[in-house]
Parts: sequence; structure tokens; C-alpha cells
Amino acid sequence: MSNGEYVPPKVWSWDSENGGQFAKLNRPVAGATHEKALPRGDHPLQLYSLGTPNGQKVTILLEELLAAGHAGAEYDAWLIRIMDGDQFGSGFVSINPNSKIPALLDCSGPEPIRVFESGAIMLHLAEKFGAFVPRDAQGRAECLSWLFWQMGSAPMIGAGFGHFYAYAPEKMEYPINRYAMETKRLFDVADRRLGESRYLAGEDYSIADMAVYGWFGGFYRDEAYGDAATFLDFASYKNLNRWAGELESRPGVQRGRRVNRDGEGWAPERHSAADIDAIMPA
Repeated sequence: MSNGEYVPPKVWSWDSENGGQFAKLNRPVAGATHEKALPRGDHPLQLYSLGTPNGQKVTILLEELLAAGHAGAEYDAWLIRIMDGDQFGSGFVSINPNSKIPALLDCSGPEPIRVFESGAIMLHLAEKFGAFVPRDAQGRAECLSWLFWQMGSAPMIGAGFGHFYAYAPEKMEYPINRYAMETKRLFDVADRRLGESRYLAGEDYSIADMAVYGWFGGFYRDEAYGDAATFLDFASYKNLNRWAGELESRPGVQRGRRVNRDGEGWAPERHSAADIDAIMPA
């Protein structure tokens, strides 16, 4: 250390006590830390997740599929409590070796199919049911471009801005400013696109919208990282707010974002429509 400035060592080593509230979870190696089998329900789709932005993307899609009449999209949603280390159990790691939610086991065929990474799960389900992905080549390319734009952008918002603004052990000007700038740039990218078309991929609602809403919806509802919506002036992005308000009014979105969270008004697990019906506002 010199004048409070961090001087990196020649070879980095893990300090298990460094990392704030996530210190007991973060580690530089993969694999299971303990044996724990995952539960299995009766439906063809078994989802193991948490109602974070990435988790909400998938449950929103599942609820939209059910609302569109795809009965085969019935699912069991099991809560993975990441602060308790559930994602490092052997059963979860067998589905997602990266130990991140969400993870899906598709049991609709002769052999279960594992799918991990939220974008991969969304594309798997959309193609399985032939819904929410344009069928023409140009529309499909546009949809997938925005879907993977979201996948590539999420770390800037969550692991970047969100971490340093809300979770880091101390407030540091440089990383907050760096990632606030990038998050606002991403808002502007979407805002400009939504000034050109009703939805991100064009005039039709798609998995790209659901994926982006998983992250941007929290800012629209003023629920992301404390007062971050005010700090980043999210309300100034008029096209983005128009789009977010339209998505927020959809029953599938309202239902999907309430799954796999603890507390009043949330459904820790979902095994039938009644589990969500019971907690929906009157």
C-alpha cells in the first residue's frame, strides 16, 4: 500500500475475507461444495431459480407462454437461495456447472435436457413452443441481436454499477462514475431503438423485450439498487419508459416477476397457477 492506493501483487491470491456481504459465496474455483439433490415436480419443465433480474426473465417468458395457450409450458419453479449457497449443491451444479441461476431441466422428452444461462433458456423455450421469436430471417436476427445485447450488457449494470453503488464495502467515486456512465449509455441505446419501433425487435413483442425488461423494469419501478433510478435519471428516457410501462401492464410480466422470491406478495415456489393467483393484487 502507498498513500491508500492498492498495489497489485505479482501473482494474485484469494483473500476469503475480502468481498463484503458476498465474501462467503465468491471463490475462484468451480464445482460443488456439498451434496444436495434437487427436488423434482410433476410438470415437464423444472426451473431452479431466484427472482433476480436474470431469474425474472425466464419466469416472465413461462407465464407469457401459458397466457398464450401453450399448456406444455407448465412448470415447477424451485427457489435457489444464493445467499445460503444453494447454487453450489451437487444437484444444481449438475445442471449448471457455472453455479448461477437460473437453470432449467426440460423433462418433456425421453431424456431430460439441461439448459443454463438465462438467454439460452429463453431461446430454448421460445423455439420449443414456436413463440416470441420472429420466424423470418431478418426479424429473428434482430430479436437475437437484442437478446444477446442484453446478455452482454447485464454485467455492466449488475456486477458493475449495482455492485459498486449498492453492495461494495465502501463507496468509491471512480467505479461508480465509470459504471453509471456505461449504464446510462445502455439506457440510451435502448431508448433510441424504442424511438424507432414499438418493441426492441420491431413491432412484435419478443423474448428480447422480456430479457431487457428483467433488468430495466426494476429501474422503471424504482426498485433497483436503492435510489438508483433517481441517481441515473431513468425517467428522462421517454421511449424506454413508454415501453417499460406497456410491458409492466402485461399479466404475464406481472405474474412472472413475482416468482421465486420470499416475502409478502411473492411466491417462493410455483407449482400451479394458483400459487401466483393467491398473491396477485386484487
